[in-house]
Amino acid sequence: MTVLVPQLKEEALNACLKKVNERIYHAEYALVQAREASNDDTKSSAGDKYETTREMMQQDIARNMQQLQEAQKEKIILDSITVDKVCNKAELGALVKTNRGIFYLAVSIGAVDILKNKIFAISQSSPIGQLLKGKEVGHEIQFNGVTQQILEII
Repeated sequence: MTVLVPQLKEEALNACLKKVNERIYHAEYALVQAREASNDDTKSSAGDKYETTREMMQQDIARNMQQLQEAQKEKIILDSITVDKVCNKAELGALVKTNRGIFYLAVSIGAVDILKNKIFAISQSSPIGQLLKGKEVGHEIQFNGVTQQILEII
């Protein structure tokens, strides 16, 4: 049985930061590519085809901009987490162990393997994050018809 240790919490935060930084990089790169393509196409196009292509490129730029903004918001959330803070309840930055798994309340990046443990990095606004939020050791939640008991929080 895994005992939660501060190193798990720190590694979980690092995994989240790595994933979010990758999202930022890829969104910025895609944004630059979309803008360059838009500028190149503007120089060589004319007529209705030009308008359709230009609109599609604008939508691509807007989508990449939205992805970048979402990743930047996640980065701000992660930057606000202090790994050495002792958590007595499920809150932002807490590592919560239930009888069904280990959850890191931060941003949603999914499952990560840390020190031979599968940890689910979840957002507090996710369905299971909302159920866990504010709970303490010994409390139970019911998610997808399955009862989970909180065994440990750090």
